[in-house]
Amino acid sequence: MYCAAVSRIVTAMLTSGNRRDRGIVVGEPRAAERFAWSQVHERARRIAGALVGGGVPARATVAILAGEPAVIAPAVQAVWLAGGTVAMLHLPTSRTGLRTWSETTLEALRLVSADVVLIDRPFASFAAKLADVGIPFMMIADLTGKPLADVVPSGDDEPALLQLTSGSTAEPKAVVLTHANIHANVIAMLAATRTDVEREVFLSWLPLFHDMGMMGFLLLPMAFGADLVSVTPRDFLFHPLIWAELISKHRATVTAGPDFSYGLLGRELAAVPDGTYDLSSLRIALNGSDPIDPRSVDSFVTAGRRFGLAERVVLPAYGLAEATVAVSFSSPGTGLRLDAGLALLGPPLPGVEVRVSGEDGRECGDREVGELWIRGPSVSRRYLTVDGPVPTHRDQGWLPTGDLGYLADGEIVIRGRITDVITIGGRRVYPTDVERAAASVPGVRAGNVVALRLDEGARRERFAVAFESTLAGDAAEERRLCDEVAAAVVHAVSASPAAVIAVPPGALPKTSSGKLRRAAAKSRFVARLR
Repeated sequence: MYCAAVSRIVTAMLTSGNRRDRGIVVGEPRAAERFAWSQVHERARRIAGALVGGGVPARATVAILAGEPAVIAPAVQAVWLAGGTVAMLHLPTSRTGLRTWSETTLEALRLVSADVVLIDRPFASFAAKLADVGIPFMMIADLTGKPLADVVPSGDDEPALLQLTSGSTAEPKAVVLTHANIHANVIAMLAATRTDVEREVFLSWLPLFHDMGMMGFLLLPMAFGADLVSVTPRDFLFHPLIWAELISKHRATVTAGPDFSYGLLGRELAAVPDGTYDLSSLRIALNGSDPIDPRSVDSFVTAGRRFGLAERVVLPAYGLAEATVAVSFSSPGTGLRLDAGLALLGPPLPGVEVRVSGEDGRECGDREVGELWIRGPSVSRRYLTVDGPVPTHRDQGWLPTGDLGYLADGEIVIRGRITDVITIGGRRVYPTDVERAAASVPGVRAGNVVALRLDEGARRERFAVAFESTLAGDAAEERRLCDEVAAAVVHAVSASPAAVIAVPPGALPKTSSGKLRRAAAKSRFVARLR
């Protein structure tokens, strides 16, 4: 059953696969069901047996098209048991039409050279598309029968996961993550959060095709045998208070979400009667993926205080897919701390090195803004692109992140993406500053504002602001809102937007993980931005 060439992360899963006292709860709130990790592992063995028996070779790239955690958990484990590499496919959203999603999914499959696609029942209709283009597929529900007897060897240095990037600012590509990358990052996260897997209860609604959901809230608890409660993004977005309900019901200790979700939950909690929930069990509410707005955190903490939420429960973090997921975490129990109004994102995780590089290549000093470079055992060595594999790193293993920021007494602070920063007369204007100012105007939907750089490369660039509002379409209200947004932006950054436009809810393009797509927004509204 065991093999010397089995990677450390798979070995950990084999060990946790014996546990009957820990597992995953799915199906909340309508039909909650618990599966012990031993049951997940048994199902994974059967799927792996069907893969190998069906002719899927070792080292195959196996794409997974599924949304339910109860399906994804054994499927991912099965691919690794069969010696394959996982590629999680993004799911359609309300902001992406099915035709567009279908086209981008086929592009992704070609990008990763998928050998086979595993499909869950809700996406069965996509099988016809795969058949048309000659990509083999299997229905996950049909993968039953004799369990795999012996794990197919796969070493630490072999690819484990092809993480498709969200494409928020550029053409999609896949980050190649090895078994060693994943193991190193998971171990570092456990250490940085002082996690005791015997006591923790993880809770997540994050998508499992996204790095934060997959690494932190599936692979970590599944590999090390911690309890996990997992629902879907749809569950949260349709009923945000499910997050609080499940913290209270399951005594969850660790959860996570992007910044907008804490603001949304805070607003919902503010309208709930005292005593409805008990949030006192929560130890860590990791805030990552998006720029952190102190107003979102304050809304969540203030509203949660009535339900026993710890004052300093929010844990600001920084990460990226190229680092597997996590680069830095704030220390648990310190809460949100600011440096010049910006979130301190903690020191680098154990084993991760960070330097700040100036435009001339020199290393920047304390609080001097430059590009963050990272290196370490959890950092990927290559991308898959439409032009083939390319290295992620430069000399001596350093990976340029594309993020502008600085170190403040050893802690990371992020200013924005290099490609998004607007230069006006030699002065940098950061999109996050513009977006926060615009979002402060009543009538503008928080988390649905985008600052768009115009005239890239000119000495005096321009920028535009697009925002969602339920008042879009009412000419008088639009005019008033646009004027107020422009005034708020000028006050915040001392620069006037060249254009301000209001659009209805759902009009701003987002990735399937919820990030605003700046390039797509600019293309969509270019006629109104000039």
